[in-house]
Amino acid sequence: MLIYEIPGRENIEVQNIVFDYNGTIAVDGKLINGVEELINKLAEYAKIYILTADTYGTVEKECIGINGKILTFPKDNAGDSKKEIVRSIKGNTICLGNGYNDIPMFKEAILSIAIIEREGASGELLSKADIVVKSIIDALNILLNKNMVKATLRS
Repeated sequence: MLIYEIPGRENIEVQNIVFDYNGTIAVDGKLINGVEELINKLAEYAKIYILTADTYGTVEKECIGINGKILTFPKDNAGDSKKEIVRSIKGNTICLGNGYNDIPMFKEAILSIAIIEREGASGELLSKADIVVKSIIDALNILLNKNMVKATLRS
C-alpha cells in the first residue's frame, strides 16, 4: 500500500493505480519508453490496472512485461466503462489519464493525475485532476516520490 502524508489534509492511502492506455502510457498504441520499469516499481506497493478499448490492438504485446492487469472495454461509452471498472476495484484508487472519457473515473479516484503527453489532454479533464503533469514519466516519478506529492497537494 502507498501512503501519502499531506500537511493540512488527510493522509491518502492507496491500494490501486489505474492507467488509461492510449494517450497516457502509450502513443499511437506503443508504450512510451521508461514506463514499464516505473510502473513495475509502483506495482511493489499497489495493484496496477491498465484500461483500454485497445484501439490499435497492441496492448497485450506492449504491456507483456508490466506487473499488472489489462482490462478492456467496448469503444462505445468508454467513460462509463472506465468509471464502472474503477468502482468495482476494492480499495482506494489513483487514476491517470489524458482524455475526456477519463473524467468519470477521475471522479471515483482518491487521487487523479492528468497527463499532457504527445496526444494532448482534454481541457475539461485538467480541471477535474488533483495533479497535472506534462508527461507520464513525470507522473510516475511523482507517485514514487512521496515528497513531491506532499509538495503539490499540501494545503
